[in-house]
Amino acid sequence: MPSSTTVETPPQQDQHDGVALAHGLKQRHLSMIALGGVIGAGLFVGSGAGIAAAGPSIVVAYAVSGLLVMLVMRMLGEMSAAYPSSGSFSAHAERAIGPWAGFTAGWSFWVLLCTAVGLEGIGAAHIVHGWLPGTPEWAWVALFMVVFCGANLTAVKNFGEFEFWFAALKVGAISLFLILGVLAIAGVLPGTDSPGASNLTDFLPGGSEGLVVGLLASVFAYGGLETITIAAAESENPVRGVASAVRTAMWRIAVFYIGSMAVVVTLVPWDSKEVVEKGPYVAALDHLGIPGAGQLMNVVVLVALLSAMNANIYGSSRIAYSLVRRGQGPKALGRVSGGVPRVAVLVSCVFGFVCVLLSYWRPDDVFPWLLNMIGAVILVVWIFIAVSQLLLRRRVEREAPEKLVVRMWAFPVLTWVALAGMAAIFVLMARETDTRVQLYSTGAMTLFLAAVGYVRQRVRARA
Repeated sequence: MPSSTTVETPPQQDQHDGVALAHGLKQRHLSMIALGGVIGAGLFVGSGAGIAAAGPSIVVAYAVSGLLVMLVMRMLGEMSAAYPSSGSFSAHAERAIGPWAGFTAGWSFWVLLCTAVGLEGIGAAHIVHGWLPGTPEWAWVALFMVVFCGANLTAVKNFGEFEFWFAALKVGAISLFLILGVLAIAGVLPGTDSPGASNLTDFLPGGSEGLVVGLLASVFAYGGLETITIAAAESENPVRGVASAVRTAMWRIAVFYIGSMAVVVTLVPWDSKEVVEKGPYVAALDHLGIPGAGQLMNVVVLVALLSAMNANIYGSSRIAYSLVRRGQGPKALGRVSGGVPRVAVLVSCVFGFVCVLLSYWRPDDVFPWLLNMIGAVILVVWIFIAVSQLLLRRRVEREAPEKLVVRMWAFPVLTWVALAGMAAIFVLMARETDTRVQLYSTGAMTLFLAAVGYVRQRVRARA
């Protein structure tokens, strides 16, 4: 049961010292953020390694992990529709389990997002550097950081507008890719011959080990979908926004992730070096021989990275703000002006840029250690989501059943199924040498934060 120090957040109210966050996101912003949030940098950039390891069975890997993500999003949607908060799962964990849980889930996710900001900046700069080889990559990272930090320091609607157009471009590009791919597979695209099933004959080239590697890669490619429940708290109608996003998550994941993986492995041999070197989407378009299509997809990948960078600055600042508002961090991070937690935005950007500098200064020790530390954070967050939903669902049914606008399917059976799936992924990570280091590093950070959070909770309870 939660400690008596847990702060219950009134629905649709996120404020600190009497100053509230602005509700500047419109429904069109939320709808496109939800749609574009599914098409993340992990899909464009990270899926190549998964294909190289799993071959055509990557489609199965993305389908299995996609089912798990659908369950997690449904659970999170149920809680976020009942209790809208910029703290999202961190606030739900505090309400359901106790302050230490909210502290652990929130700050571990904050570290993940801030580090991701730096990684996405490095990836985006690498693409631009390829076009303009005479320019230093760090300068591009700095430029991107200044632009998106500035956008997030102003009204939240500016973040919404950036993401609206970023998402529109990503959705349009991947939809066009799917159409061209299906036409080519059907043999009706001018100038191309249908590959038929020739690239699918060796379905499990790496055996079960390859499938496991592909499964782990696909799980982490889905990270970032949680941003929609954070953004919904600053929308005109948080409950409707969350409900709409969650209810359409299934077809979006099926079409954009599983569908595009199926198109790629059908068009391009899974062991083609270009799949990893250029990325699966660029490789597929180059394989079709469409003039300039590969470079155009590089532009889309750049947009995906910048979109993720923008969204992660936003998400990390709101998570930090919510934690401070609940007494779980330095008060300075909770200062709000113009409806924006500007100190939290600045600190998140600085942390992200420090990660970039570490990639240059300490590429062999500190930077890899940081990457390993955040390797399995998303799974830790998902576990907190599932446990929180198990506890909160009964409480809401008893105290305020009208708040259950979104309901978890087949509760509690599918919640337990999701938890079992997460436990299975941890076991698989422990079996693989590379992911084992990530598992242990993330575990150490999680235990440290949990210990700090628990001590803070006991101290506050005695005060």
